Amino acid sequence: MTGDSYVLLPSGVLAFGEGLQEQNVDGRVQRWQENITNTAFFLILAGSQTAEIEGISAAGSSAVSRRYTAVADAELLLKGPNLPKRWPLPPLPAGVSPALISYVASRFLKIKPIIISAGLLQTPPFPHISLESPKLGPARCLSSGNAMERTRVNLLLEAGFKIGKNLKTSLLITECVPGGTSTAFAVLSGLGISVDGLISGSHRNPPSELKTKLVKQGLKAAKLKKNPSSVDLMSAVGDPFQPIAVGLLMGAKESRQEILLGGGCQMLAVLALALNEIELESRSEFVGKILIGTTSWLVDESLSSGENRNSFIHLMNHVANHFKVNVLGLASGYRFKESNQKVLRDYEIGYVKEGVGAGALSLLAQIKGLTQKEMIERCDMEVGNLFRSNNEKTCEGI
Repeated sequence: MTGDSYVLLPSGVLAFGEGLQEQNVDGRVQRWQENITNTAFFLILAGSQTAEIEGISAAGSSAVSRRYTAVADAELLLKGPNLPKRWPLPPLPAGVSPALISYVASRFLKIKPIIISAGLLQTPPFPHISLESPKLGPARCLSSGNAMERTRVNLLLEAGFKIGKNLKTSLLITECVPGGTSTAFAVLSGLGISVDGLISGSHRNPPSELKTKLVKQGLKAAKLKKNPSSVDLMSAVGDPFQPIAVGLLMGAKESRQEILLGGGCQMLAVLALALNEIELESRSEFVGKILIGTTSWLVDESLSSGENRNSFIHLMNHVANHFKVNVLGLASGYRFKESNQKVLRDYEIGYVKEGVGAGALSLLAQIKGLTQKEMIERCDMEVGNLFRSNNEKTCEGI
């Protein structure tokens, strides 16, 4: 990993980020190991019309299927492959929903998510917290420069803050937001952070040019003043997930909880939006309680063919340097090269990579003792169950 700071922990977990030498990585990992079953685990589902742009996302092979990806993924995480579900998984160009990995890991950990939904076209058919009127629907496309009304953003921000402030346990935030890497790209760019060529996505080869074009269009249309507030940015080019997650983060800062952000650039975006609202002198202490948890596939990725650099690590360091803080990331060490299932081996060649907290939950499962061999066996079995379940439904429909 040329030029990137990282260490390999004994468990096979990869730690990375600037200022790594000063951070008590083992101590922080141990705290999570001891408190996993006593964690507030949130999965935030949200919708944005950005996901309906042709070619923008592989979280569903069509614009129509991406409208129900979030609900389908949450159902899989909650129920597993065997139980009947209201929403089928949308067809993917390759791979399988990361919710399957999250299901295997969370079942091993014996933890279940609290679901928060905002901006969906469907009412989730399972217990969930709705922080706004479901009639509002998805955010507008970020290219409009007017993704959400400020009142909506403030409402979601305040609701997230209230939940975070009342926490008595560690906090794990995960998400499912089709098109969310594009809105992350937009808010990070709006903060003045250099992110070109560093934002990943569900595609094997993320559509960087398309995302750049949409972001430039959105920020131009928004006519933001210099050094915009986080609320201004989210209103202009964000999605409903962002204010909820930023509110949770800011609230957890008040309740002094340890925080694990499960995901990639979307989690870096909410961290940056939170840091943008925190006084300079409080930022280091705040970040000292936060870990980014992701997958090895995302950390391995190099989006710039001309440079041998790990794009996500580079992006994280850009965010850290912009706010003059040290951010610590951990990547799960699980790999699927030895899997019997092609859809899982697809992760090794760059498909899907992350989502629905797959990296953070895998990381916690690994810290808690689930071996590489056991993880592959369990995931292989559940993929088999998923295929059998889907075939049975197809036969019933004949």
